Amino acid sequence: MVEYQIPYRNNWTTAAHCLCLIHPIDPRGGKIGGIETHVRLLLQHAPGNWRVLMVGVDGYGDCKLGELMNLDIDGRRVEFLPVIHFPETDIHEAARSLQKSLTARFGLGLLQNLFRIQRAIGLAPASIELQRFEFAVIPFLLRRPTIQIVHGEGSKGDTMDSLIKKYWFVHRTMEEAALRLADAIVCVNPNIEAKIKRKLPAPSRLIEFMPVPVDTTVFKTCAFDHTDGVFRVVFAGRLDGFKDPPTMFRTLRTVHDRLGGKFEFHYVGASDPNRFAEFRLIDSFTRLRGYNAPPQVAAIIAQCHAGILTSFFEGMPCYLLELLSVGRPVVAIRLPQYDLVVQEGVSGALVERLPDDASTAERLADRLLSIWAAIQRGELEPALIQAKVDPFSTESLLGRHFFRHEWVSQSKPRSIPSSVDSEASWPNPHVGRGRPAHRTFVNRFRKS
Repeated sequence: MVEYQIPYRNNWTTAAHCLCLIHPIDPRGGKIGGIETHVRLLLQHAPGNWRVLMVGVDGYGDCKLGELMNLDIDGRRVEFLPVIHFPETDIHEAARSLQKSLTARFGLGLLQNLFRIQRAIGLAPASIELQRFEFAVIPFLLRRPTIQIVHGEGSKGDTMDSLIKKYWFVHRTMEEAALRLADAIVCVNPNIEAKIKRKLPAPSRLIEFMPVPVDTTVFKTCAFDHTDGVFRVVFAGRLDGFKDPPTMFRTLRTVHDRLGGKFEFHYVGASDPNRFAEFRLIDSFTRLRGYNAPPQVAAIIAQCHAGILTSFFEGMPCYLLELLSVGRPVVAIRLPQYDLVVQEGVSGALVERLPDDASTAERLADRLLSIWAAIQRGELEPALIQAKVDPFSTESLLGRHFFRHEWVSQSKPRSIPSSVDSEASWPNPHVGRGRPAHRTFVNRFRKS
């Protein structure tokens, strides 16, 4: 069975194109996470002759809904179309009801502003990228090609804070529809890619693996500084339930006690750790660093010695790639995708989750202490740690990703070359074809 691919090349050329990103964030704001990092990297690195349209959220109440405005994102002009107001102060914790759900409100705002979005995109070749399944109907109604990014692989039985667990059937229905409506699917870890390829018959649509890239020009490798004898561990991101903060905090308490107090934990993020009772165990030696822009996050990581991950499930955490890019090892509860970048004795250690949480925490603490000892002996080399993420840098991945967008906007649905060597079958990137003809949802569903 042949799997469809597109050529691996980064020295591509582009014609005029509109890249439309639809996601419920304010690009001026401070919402953090892997998805938000991915969106901001696309805003920053899109080809210079492309129009970039961000359909999102006004987090500050200073925008007129449905009206285009120009933003400067790190020197890049971006067109911003807000469709709802949602205060920045409310974005960091999961909603407990549909009335307070950012996703639900944003979906309604998209429908209410559908014609404004259509007008903002214009008639030139364009593609839409989605990070959430819930909005898949929008590109379908606009008759525009779509790349669907799949960031997570949680199941109904997993620990999570969001309303997805309560409305799991609705979420799964939207996921099935989104995957069948997409012209290309990008999965942030190989496990998700394999699962979707089993679900959707080949030949079907482009399905590939690409994690959220890490900007190695920002997250630069730094030497260890352990002259004061204090071991510093850092975690960056939201403290969602599926990340298992209680196990993380118990582990850190154990490390602190074994080192006689010569230990600090640095938390970078806007979540409130006090909502977990176990945070009292580590409050006295924790530094809450709050929200920071990427250069500041990189500087904080460089001040520390190692990272920790205790999640029940993940996509591919951008925090993990950023940590390794700075040259800092990680100790994590093993998930299969971590094997891509975590090598024992080089870039960290993985432990299996045990039935007893206390035993898991003890094992994590053992590995953190052994890594600290190796750092003090000079046995871990930041450059070798950083080398593990070279294949996942913005330089390595984003060129190919923008080529995907160019391809879906100019190819007929499903006309995917069957070989990476058959570039002659690719459309001329300088010849626009207007709006691609889309199959109806019913036909796609039946044929998939």
